[in-house]
Amino acid sequence: MDLREKKTIRNIRNAFLELRAKKPLERITIKELAALAEISKATFYLHYKDIYDLSETLQNELIQNILQSIRHPAYMATDIYGFIDELFHAFYAQQSLIDILFSGSQASVLPICIEEKLSAYIHELMPETIQDAKFNIRLTYQIQGGYYAYQKYCKDYGIEMVIDVVSSMSDVIS
Repeated sequence: MDLREKKTIRNIRNAFLELRAKKPLERITIKELAALAEISKATFYLHYKDIYDLSETLQNELIQNILQSIRHPAYMATDIYGFIDELFHAFYAQQSLIDILFSGSQASVLPICIEEKLSAYIHELMPETIQDAKFNIRLTYQIQGGYYAYQKYCKDYGIEMVIDVVSSMSDVIS
């Protein structure tokens, strides 16, 4: 990819994030995005199928960044506090992009995708957990329930308090 193409993609993405921070995904038009990015609509379509393709691309990149921040996903089975700590700090590090890309109609996408990808990875590492109902229910609870608790209470009580409470609740059900 040459420098001009990289700049075009960066302009498209920055324009999208600026628009997405102000309005729901469904209300963003290619016309306004192209104008803000200072490109033609045809140039946009050289890189993305539609606005949803662009959004999904950025969401997937953010999800990958979050997952790569979790150094020890196997802690799910051995160190619940360590697992929750790494997961929530990964969310925290990406909070501004989470707020933009996963708001409105996209709010439930992040915890579902994180759970699917972490679950697949953990099952690959520990195949014995694939049919373990207790383990899988706990995984869903910790990731999805924990994410919503993190989103709702982190600003009010701080990340460490939310990590402590979610971890202690997880200890009770393990």
